Order: sequence, then structure tokens, then C-alpha cells
Amino acid sequence: MRSLLRILIIFLVIPCLFLAGCRKPARENDSKAGGIILGFSQIGAESAWRNCNTRSVQDAASAAGIQLLYFNAEQKQENQIKAIRSFIAYQVDVIAFVPIVSSGWENVLGEARDAGIPVLVCDREINIQDESQYSGFIGTNSLQEGRSAAEYLIKKYSPQAAADKTAAGTASSAAHAASEKHPAGKRPVRIIELVGTEGSSVAIKRAKGFRDVLAEYGAKNGEADFQIIYSVSGDFLRSKGYELMCSILDTYKDIDVLYSHNDAMTLGALDAIKERGIKPGTDIVIVTIDAEQAAIDALKRGEVNCVVECNPKQGPDIIRLATLLAKGKTIPRTAYMKEEVFTEWDDLSKLPPRGY
Repeated sequence: MRSLLRILIIFLVIPCLFLAGCRKPARENDSKAGGIILGFSQIGAESAWRNCNTRSVQDAASAAGIQLLYFNAEQKQENQIKAIRSFIAYQVDVIAFVPIVSSGWENVLGEARDAGIPVLVCDREINIQDESQYSGFIGTNSLQEGRSAAEYLIKKYSPQAAADKTAAGTASSAAHAASEKHPAGKRPVRIIELVGTEGSSVAIKRAKGFRDVLAEYGAKNGEADFQIIYSVSGDFLRSKGYELMCSILDTYKDIDVLYSHNDAMTLGALDAIKERGIKPGTDIVIVTIDAEQAAIDALKRGEVNCVVECNPKQGPDIIRLATLLAKGKTIPRTAYMKEEVFTEWDDLSKLPPRGY
């Protein structure tokens, strides 16, 4: 019966959606977690990170006794909009969704507000003129993730930092090679950037944070020590990471750094790099975001130099905030997950399994 109900709400849009005054009826058990119905739209299942993010929400909802109506949008915004309208038609208590792109949500969120249903934006942020159309955001700090990636590179290529590490006997061969390859006064460090889905907040902010820090460093030192020579969208997909890196290696011969917006694209790029007999982590410095187990394993092998965590385990916080909204409470406008940065200089021997 439950499966049939899910199918019905996904494909049917009840006419009362478009009638003035249509509202979700009050229920006596609304104040109890077990009486809450949460409509959750995920963008897809394109990576281990995304699957972990979905499981986290599903497990947290189950643990809290919340009925979860789940929809996989398969990377299409129009599917998400249909799902949100279906949630409105079913008169759920709260809608939570991961927006595939940052724009184009005004109409459907206006419909949710008119229906009296609070909306929680998850993982990726949105750009909307009337922010009262959603109640709050819970997710990762994509701007800081980009900044952390650039901060690592500055430390990596700092002659003094490299000298200090060498003197202390803790520098990796890749770190030493990097400092020797680009001592002060030589050409800028040449960077290839694999960007996430165009128009998504994470891609926009990871690019901006990265550039902001490099620009600040260049302004402070009076020169551009880092140069992004090519930037291209790989849609957060491993297959595209591989294809794009094959093409890039055919075109560019002096690549110092690969900055990739997620591990899936990075893993694809690593396959392409190794096929050419190039040593990732040594010949090309690799900086990636997500911290999937496969990326951490590559870091341990020396094939990746820096992994910036993007925490997918947002389920408990999503459910906690959704419960507050269902009870008519106010939540923070923005809440960020705790995240770490892992580098080639860290002792990762005691790092627990990532779970994704």
C-alpha cells in the first residue's frame, strides 16, 4: 500500500493545487514525530557521496518515526519541480529538497508557501529573490571548501613551508618535487579545474572560494603565482572526469595541479592520468573535494595530495530541522555541516572508514 501511495503522489498532481484556499488539514498528532510526513527530493544517485547522503536522510527519518516520501529526480530540475508539486498535492508536513541548480525555483516554492507547507533546502543552496519562500538551508559550506583547496596549494608551493617540512624530515616526495619544480621567481603554477554541474551552488562557490584565496595571495605577494589555465564542467560524473582528462592531456603538456570539485570526477581523471604513464600526486598534484573512501585510499597511496571533506551525513540534521518546522518552530536561515581537510602530510592510519 505504501509503495502504491508513493507512485501515486509522484505521477499525479491533484487539481486543488491551483485552487485558492487549498490548505493541508490539521491533524491531532502533528505535534508528534511519528505523525510527520516529509517529502524529500534528491537530485540523483550519481556517486557514492550522493548515495550516502540519501541513506543518511532515510535512516534518520526511520529512526525518528517520520514517514518519508522519497523521489529521485535523476539529475533533472523539471523532475524535482514535479516532485515538489506532488508533495504539495499530498499535503505533506514539510518539503526538503536538494536543488540540482540554484535558480528557477520561484514558482513552485511560491505554491508550497501558498499551501502552508514549509520548505527546507538541503546540501546545495538556491538563488531566489524572495527568501521567505523557504524556511532555511542545511548543508555544506561550498565557499569554504574552495578556499580550503586553495589554502592547501599555497602551503604546498610555499618555498619556506617546503623547506621547513624537509628540514623536519616530514615532507613527502611529492611535496619536495613540487617545491623544487616551482621555486620562487619561476613561472606560475598551472592549474586545471574540473567543475561540477553548471549553475549549481556548489560548483559556483567552490570555484569562487578557490579563486578568492589565490587572488588574495597574489595581491599580497604582488604577483600571480597560480594560474587556472583551463576550467570545464564534468557534471560531478566519473565518466566525464575520465573523458575530459583524456582530452586535457592531449591539449596541455605542462599541468602542475588538478583541482576537481568532487571525488567522482577525480577518480575518473586518475584513470586517464595513469593510462598515460603520468604519476598522479607526484607529476600532477591532485586536490579533490568530498572525501569518499576511494579518495582517502588514493591519498594514502600518494596518488592524491589533498582531500577536502564535503560531509554527506546530513540526515539527522535535516530530520531535526524538519521536525521543528512541522511543529511551527523557526529554524536558522543557514546551518553548515562540520568538515575537515585531509592532506598528504597527515597521519591517516587511524582515520575510521568513511562509509561512502
